Amino acid sequence: MSEYQIRFEPSPRRVRVEFNGTWVADSERALILHETRLPPAYYFPREDVQVALLEKTEQVTHCPIRGNATYWTLRAAGALAENAAWSYEEPYEEGAPVKGYISFYPDRVSAVYDGDDEIPQLARAEPGLHANSIGGWLLAEAWKAATPEALVDGFCRCLKACGVPVARMTVITPTLHPQVFASVFVWREDSGMRTIFEPHDILRQAKFKDSPFALILRGAGGVRRRLEQRDAKLDFPVVKDLSAEGATDYVAMPFHFADGQLNVLSMTSFAPGGFSTSDLGRVYEVLPAFGRMLEVHAQRRTAVTLLQTFLGRHTGARVLDGLVKHGDGEHIEAVVWFSDLRDSTALSQSMGRDAYLVYLNRYFHCMAGAIMEKGGEVLRFIGDAALAIFPIGGSWSGSTGAAEACRRALAAAQLAGERIAEDNAAHPARNPIRYGIGLHLGQVTYGNIGVPERLEFTVIGSAANAAARVESMTKTLGRNLVISAAFAEAYPGKLEALGNFKLKDVEGEQPLFTLSSVPST
Repeated sequence: MSEYQIRFEPSPRRVRVEFNGTWVADSERALILHETRLPPAYYFPREDVQVALLEKTEQVTHCPIRGNATYWTLRAAGALAENAAWSYEEPYEEGAPVKGYISFYPDRVSAVYDGDDEIPQLARAEPGLHANSIGGWLLAEAWKAATPEALVDGFCRCLKACGVPVARMTVITPTLHPQVFASVFVWREDSGMRTIFEPHDILRQAKFKDSPFALILRGAGGVRRRLEQRDAKLDFPVVKDLSAEGATDYVAMPFHFADGQLNVLSMTSFAPGGFSTSDLGRVYEVLPAFGRMLEVHAQRRTAVTLLQTFLGRHTGARVLDGLVKHGDGEHIEAVVWFSDLRDSTALSQSMGRDAYLVYLNRYFHCMAGAIMEKGGEVLRFIGDAALAIFPIGGSWSGSTGAAEACRRALAAAQLAGERIAEDNAAHPARNPIRYGIGLHLGQVTYGNIGVPERLEFTVIGSAANAAARVESMTKTLGRNLVISAAFAEAYPGKLEALGNFKLKDVEGEQPLFTLSSVPST
């Protein structure tokens, strides 16, 4: 016997629906839907419903067996029940008996009567989720998946083991990320798992705009195409391609996260007959549980992304590892980088707000991008200034010796200078980007500062202050890069001496250096 079934039968008695003292449906021609592990649902011919009491809403839900359901809000005698009724206007083959019929949620109306008997609010008619073998896997095994890729792969393998003839699956989850619109998990029976991170401009590309995924993410329900049928509707490029490959069935359906985020899952079969009612029913009833498990992974990935974006890759990882309390931190040796944009006040006053924002972001793209590419960590943007470190030794992941940290910092300074020169050349009519970089080496305290309710993970100490003082000399000396004596002592290469100078709040005169390959301005 199949694990999942639906069956329609005529009601042998008169069925009525009452809401707030008003009879909204009254029929001797109602159909009863019997569906595995669900209480019976009563469907009424439209002629036997007071449709004047119904207002169509924008809500659409999808059942891969019956199709897309549209919804109505019910108003009667001053009372309102939102999305209390639904109907399948263009059902799939299995739902054809109730095309145009209307059904009501028993818990959103006052009462439903079968003959003279009020129908109770029924619990599920059969044992719970464990009766579905796929649900059993979700409960017993899915939680062990360490990554979303492992979860999707395990889910597909479970479907195969349970007799669902799925050959391909794609799962799309929109992602909160400055560069990525959605994470796309692609499973193929013959090649396994891969993940694609689609950029935001995918929304403008034909491959997305002309796909079922775009339609579903706009709230249009789901898509089912039985490709074996002679009159199969080949209305999407992906459907045409699958038909040409010999696929027999394609279904794409929405599922939600707890916060309401809409996601999409699609399945393709190449087996004769495609997916049965039992196949789709078993997948459909476990989809909410699968979605919750995937949501856990998605939320962690979002947390990691946001922490890396707003704190930095290494710093974000440390926060996730538990360094979250006020005062958490450590003393580390590091090359400290402090850079600043020249003439920023005058530029912000002379340029329009939007133009200045573009200008500032171009500068940071050249500067901060170079730091990160060479292994540094950008800790703070202070207006138009940037504070970064290149750690030396200790527990920091990816840290190096002092000489290597100095090499990386200088490589970043050279790369930043090259990119800013290229950007200036590409925009000759614009005010050129002018900047200063100060490099120092010393011990800093790396950790949380602020108040318990509002913390910032950064570096503090005399070395951080000294880097800012060194950078301030770039204007005095007319150099884009100025380097401290502590840095010069650790760097094994050749630097150009600039002389001894007095630094603000630093006792005595300090020797300063530069790298001749970084041009002056």
